[in-house]
Amino acid sequence: MSGHVLIDGAGVGGLTAALALARAGWSITLLERSRLKKEVGAGLQISPNASAILRELDVLPRLGTAALAPRAIHIRRSRDGATIARLPLANAERRWGAPYLLAHRGDLQSALLDTVAALPSIRIETECALTDFSATESGVMVTALRGAKSASFAADCLLGADGTRSLVRERLNPADATPHVARDFAWRALVKSDRLPLDLRQPESTLWFGAGAHIVHYPLRGGRITNIVAVFGGPNAFEANADLWAEPGDPREIAARFADWDRRVGALIATAEEWRIWPLIERSPPVNWSAGRVALLGDAAHPILPFLAQGAAQAIEDAAALAIFLKPNCDVPAALAEFGAARRVRIERVQRESRRQGLLYHLSGVPAACRDLAIRALGEERMVARYDWLYGGTPVGDAGKNRRFS
Repeated sequence: MSGHVLIDGAGVGGLTAALALARAGWSITLLERSRLKKEVGAGLQISPNASAILRELDVLPRLGTAALAPRAIHIRRSRDGATIARLPLANAERRWGAPYLLAHRGDLQSALLDTVAALPSIRIETECALTDFSATESGVMVTALRGAKSASFAADCLLGADGTRSLVRERLNPADATPHVARDFAWRALVKSDRLPLDLRQPESTLWFGAGAHIVHYPLRGGRITNIVAVFGGPNAFEANADLWAEPGDPREIAARFADWDRRVGALIATAEEWRIWPLIERSPPVNWSAGRVALLGDAAHPILPFLAQGAAQAIEDAAALAIFLKPNCDVPAALAEFGAARRVRIERVQRESRRQGLLYHLSGVPAACRDLAIRALGEERMVARYDWLYGGTPVGDAGKNRRFS
């Protein structure tokens, strides 16, 4: 008889963990407080370190043509749109062993759910919100609210994939400070691509550097829509209970912020009828990534600033790492402790490099000019090689070189 894992949260990290652990031989119950509607929001850059895992789990075929492989990352200067660099991605599969993809979060969620539905060892309890848990040497007991009624679940372990406001993290680390809200906010919009100027409709991810701000845009769903993300600081504040991912933004505010950028940026922004604001939250991995038979993954463990586009990718890596260490009939507390220790090193580097990348994006004046000259001097090959550690790395570094998760 297989062991039983409870996962709180059926987002990208929770669903991927369910798939990876089911492949490893576990029976899985996912608790999800929502009705599992497609996530509102936004595009994702699925880098090769994540797409390799999704391919191993048979998710990529279900994502199909909803995902787009960009031919390059195009870096432009805000003042006049001049190209600083164009980093080729056409050889991503050959270089890193998996494709670099662009996809809508909702499409990835749907592909994960379709893959989960094909595995009888995974059960999803929707509209079921975890309220409490207790762990003993032999297992975990969880209580939840299913509608207005209380429900109980027993398992060998509990994984908290419950996001930045994680109840599981709070319980494991009661002295933890609340999540740090960065000075910057991401303004996100989806627009019909045929409304954009032709040179902004290319099959590439375009990044505009500017003083104190940057913009990223890339096509989704076969190029029919374009995802726009503008990041800059502002006086925006969020109530403690606000929906972090659905606050509306005033189009006049973002238009004014980028009024002195290249005219094509103005045209890009003008196509968006609706903006949503996301605060950029970063939080170091907790002291107690795991405790006994309870552990964290994804944003519950390590919200990451988006400047390396690794938020979802690192949650996917967490899932693969869990399946490397957590096997049926293993010493569960020891396996979860080993998982957290192995992941901490890589996550701390990703967070550090992402923070540094954000500083470079937002330089102004002479430092910005020096940055642009340095990027041009490096050239395409050396710039691409700077990402080998990330895109070609394993979820647990040296510990995972000779170990598979399924």
